[in-house]
Amino acid sequence: MPINVITSGIMTTIQDLGRPGYYHLGIPIGGAMDRLALRAANLLVGNPETAAGLEAVFVGPELEFTEDATVAVCGAELPPKIDGEEQPTWTALAVKKGQVLSFDFLKAGARAYIAISGGIDTQPYLGSRSTYPIGALGGVDGRAVQPGDELPLGKASGKARPGASVSEGNRRLPGASARLRVLPGLYWHRITEEAQRTFFEDTWKVANEADRMGYRFQGGRPLDFVPREQPFSAGSDPSNITDACYPYGSIQVPSGQEPIVLHRDAVSGGGYFMLGTIISADMDLIGQLQPNTPTQFVKVDMDEALAARKERNTVLAAIRDEIG
Repeated sequence: MPINVITSGIMTTIQDLGRPGYYHLGIPIGGAMDRLALRAANLLVGNPETAAGLEAVFVGPELEFTEDATVAVCGAELPPKIDGEEQPTWTALAVKKGQVLSFDFLKAGARAYIAISGGIDTQPYLGSRSTYPIGALGGVDGRAVQPGDELPLGKASGKARPGASVSEGNRRLPGASARLRVLPGLYWHRITEEAQRTFFEDTWKVANEADRMGYRFQGGRPLDFVPREQPFSAGSDPSNITDACYPYGSIQVPSGQEPIVLHRDAVSGGGYFMLGTIISADMDLIGQLQPNTPTQFVKVDMDEALAARKERNTVLAAIRDEIG
């Protein structure tokens, strides 16, 4: 039996952990912006961590259940309500046939992940149900959910335990400001030593242009480039390069003005230089940043990046252990 979408919020899409393996063809990995939150929500309702759920941005949808189910809402602090009664986040909740799941106002973060026992069972494309609107892949006909949609569910595992929750220490909610760790990249030498210093000294703020393709940051000092003769096909702007591949999480700074961190649905290559790359352990955090959030970029080396990834995996292991 499907779930009926009454209202859809600002931007609610079906997402799983993405479709790796097609980046060389220009198709990004996609999937949940906050992978830890989706994994936790799935674990709470007894789903595989790879199951598809809903990613709601700023405003949650209203969903009518046509059968009993277990739901969990993780990530942003977007309090769920069952038939108007507020419920806790990061907790397995029992929903009865005919009840409506809705949401209160956003209190922290940007993206909430709604997992439902059985997982959303729409048609997969290239091995994933994740919505990639630009390529019209996944989701519901390649788009975000809309009022009137009926979302099919898979078979529930029966492993969900209503009332189970993720402890406060493992929730990793965003704070009033953010620190994003950066590995300088192949084009780091293209900016002057002073620009290298000021990029990390300055406090930047998340711009309004912050979505699944990328997050723009404003407020820091412009970056100066080391003079050079531009290579063939690179164009006259010193921030241009001969077209190259873009790593996931790479930081572009067009014309040296405003950094853009490429995220889940970003293009796979182009002609802007890349200052560096946000480490994998911090990419989930970016998806939870609201516009105007003060942000400091922090330079790290590979050993520090690997240690951060290990620590992130330790948190995920702890969530698995406490849910059981």
